[in-house]
Amino acid sequence: MTESEFMSRVDVTLERIEALLDDAETDLDCESNGGMLTVKCENGSQIIFTRQPPVKQLWVATRHGGFHFDHDGKQWLRDTDGASLTEVLTAAFAEQAGEDFDFSDV
Repeated sequence: MTESEFMSRVDVTLERIEALLDDAETDLDCESNGGMLTVKCENGSQIIFTRQPPVKQLWVATRHGGFHFDHDGKQWLRDTDGASLTEVLTAAFAEQAGEDFDFSDV
């Protein structure tokens, strides 16, 4: 994957996440800035997404740690165990925001 393909994939992913959260009737606050998306939960915790061009990964920081995702051509998969971004986000938002979201289109 070229760097421009990687950047485009991350941008599309972050835009989809932000749109999904904006459309939901929740108290989550999203802030997007230069390839980084910060989601502030009502309880003060945050979920932060950043792109890492040198290693072509999407990094996600949650209350329970930081996770690195590689794109396999179809979806983002965690580099340590192959868990999908969808699975990780569903669990993180349920735990941190007390919200159930369908991230299957991310």
